[in-house]
Amino acid sequence: MTSGGLTPEELRALSRISPWRSTLSIAQTALFASACIAAAVVTRGHAWHALVVAAAIVGVTGAQHQLAVLAHEAAHFRTYQTRWLNDVAGFLVAAPLGLSMRTYRLVHNVHHHHLYEPTDPDLALMAGYPRGRWYLVRKLAKDLLGITTLKNYSYFRGRPQGERRVEGRAAAALERRLVLACNVAFLALSIYFGFWRWYLLLWLLPAVTLLQAILRLRAVMEHGAVDDTSTPLKAARTNFVPLPLYWILFPHDVHYHIEHHLYPSIPHYRLAECHRILRARGLLDGAEVRTMPEVMRRIFADPVYGPV
Repeated sequence: MTSGGLTPEELRALSRISPWRSTLSIAQTALFASACIAAAVVTRGHAWHALVVAAAIVGVTGAQHQLAVLAHEAAHFRTYQTRWLNDVAGFLVAAPLGLSMRTYRLVHNVHHHHLYEPTDPDLALMAGYPRGRWYLVRKLAKDLLGITTLKNYSYFRGRPQGERRVEGRAAAALERRLVLACNVAFLALSIYFGFWRWYLLLWLLPAVTLLQAILRLRAVMEHGAVDDTSTPLKAARTNFVPLPLYWILFPHDVHYHIEHHLYPSIPHYRLAECHRILRARGLLDGAEVRTMPEVMRRIFADPVYGPV
């Protein structure tokens, strides 16, 4: 345990899984996405329909990001105590995004065990910052145009660099095929029942454009332009952003990223309590805990030699 960190008793208490809180998080996300889509559909023909559709696309993007965070939760076995139920929930929240939770688990596990090491699969996304203001702007613009979508999805191929033996790879490959089959089937149903235009506009479009930019920005905010990569206290970052932005940039308390890297067994709804304990004990003094303006200045700064 890191000096000043959680005691074993505290870690056990904070790592307890609450099935009803996990279910509530999934239900809230599903209801929010449904409400956004319904608002766009029922206002068809009204003068302000275009504005509602635009707002719905942004809202659906936020819901998709929430689903991605919940898939991350399941990848850490933090959704339900029962393993098969946890993995079913992980499949259900990841599949609508075209992702396999089991495959993501393989890749993300390497990220946690080899943070900022050569085998870290996230290096290409987060390392090397600051690279200049226009570098990240160009990357985000390509994301918004859907240019990087296929490349970004290739991250989930389930073959982490440097890992020759990865348990669960066969199950992950099977799940990827199931995810593909489900998405193809849903597209076919949308064509048959005539709602394919809504599906493309309100779900697929934000998934391959705005969501990609948000995921990149969040990854860079979590790990980019750090001073020291030898410890999670410095190589990861806890971000505090304006209240209206949490739902789309850091949903389900995912902004407590230092805490997550220190204690990945803690579910998202207890990370705030973990943060309060660590801060009270001084463990986060000098750690990468920053506000959004601070982080923006760092990640969009001109390249420097040496510490940021």
